[in-house]
Amino acid sequence: MLPLVLSLCVLAALALITGAVVLWRRTGNRRNALLMIVLAAIALLNVAIWTVPDGSGDAPLGKLERGAR
Repeated sequence: MLPLVLSLCVLAALALITGAVVLWRRTGNRRNALLMIVLAAIALLNVAIWTVPDGSGDAPLGKLERGAR
C-alpha cells in the first residue's frame, strides 16, 4: 500500500509543478505558483526519505516491507 501512496505523491508533485507553471504564465501570480512549487518539493522530499537508502544500504521502505513478511 505504501508504494501506491508514494507513487500518487510523486504524481501529485508533478501535477503541482505543472499547475504552478500554468498559473504563473496565465495570471502572473508568482506567490501562489511559488507556494505550489514549495509544496511539490516537500512531497518529493518525503518520497525521498522513504526510498533513498541510508549509509548501510537499506531504505526505510525496504525495512518496512521485510518486517511485514
